[in-house]
Amino acid sequence: MDLRIKLLSDQATMPSRAHDGDAGLDLHASGPAHIGPGERWQVPTGIAVEIPAGHAGLVLPRSGLAARHGISLVNAPGLIDSGYRGEVKVLLLNNDPAEVFRIEPGDRIAQLVVTPVVTAM
Repeated sequence: MDLRIKLLSDQATMPSRAHDGDAGLDLHASGPAHIGPGERWQVPTGIAVEIPAGHAGLVLPRSGLAARHGISLVNAPGLIDSGYRGEVKVLLLNNDPAEVFRIEPGDRIAQLVVTPVVTAM
C-alpha cells in the first residue's frame, strides 16, 4: 500500500519502521514537550497522512515508553479517518506520580498502524 505523507515543519521526521516486518510506523515529536506527573499534552508530529479510502490509521502507544516512563495515550487508540488531512498530533499522558517526562524533536512517541475497515450501515 502506498501511504502518502507530507512533512509540515522543518523539525518533522518521516515515520518509519524500526525493523522489517514491524506492523507500526514510528511517529516522532516535531517539537519539545514537558509533561508533568498526571498531566496530558498534545504533541505535534509535524506530519499529515493520506489514509487510503476503506482504511483507518490507528495511533498506538509505544510499550517502551509505558514500561520505562509510565507514558500512555489518553485516547488509545487514536483514530485517523481516511478523510482527515490535518496534522497528526499524539495525546500523551504521564502516569508517573513524581517525574516530569521530557520530549525533544525527533523522539519516538507513538506508532501508526494502517488497517482495513468495514463500514457499517
